[in-house]
Amino acid sequence: MCSSPRKLWPRQNLASDEAGVATVLAAVLVVALVAIAIGGVHIGSAVVARHRAQASADLAVLAAAAWLPAGRHAACRTADGVSVAMGASVRRCDVDELDVVLTVSVGVGGWVGAEARASARAGPLD
Repeated sequence: MCSSPRKLWPRQNLASDEAGVATVLAAVLVVALVAIAIGGVHIGSAVVARHRAQASADLAVLAAAAWLPAGRHAACRTADGVSVAMGASVRRCDVDELDVVLTVSVGVGGWVGAEARASARAGPLD
């Protein structure tokens, strides 16, 4: 009755076993794709905020230049009102002789909490 021992559990070389590798690879690729998509959304949000800031700066500086004959404070107050109406805030309003130089900022939003800034200058042609 002495026969060769029977293997109840076939031993496999776990190092060469590739079962489940495709699942792990797919999970890593999904995580990478989601990270790229989130990064793209944040970049797009920053670009949109930059364009909003530049549009607000351009319009506010034109309004300020129109009110410059009434005085520096009236011009900067008008620029502030226009930029607030466009969802921006004036960071700096300077009057250089007959030119108005304005810097505004717009919140980017999202998790970053950054802000986009833009500057504009308006005044008479020389």
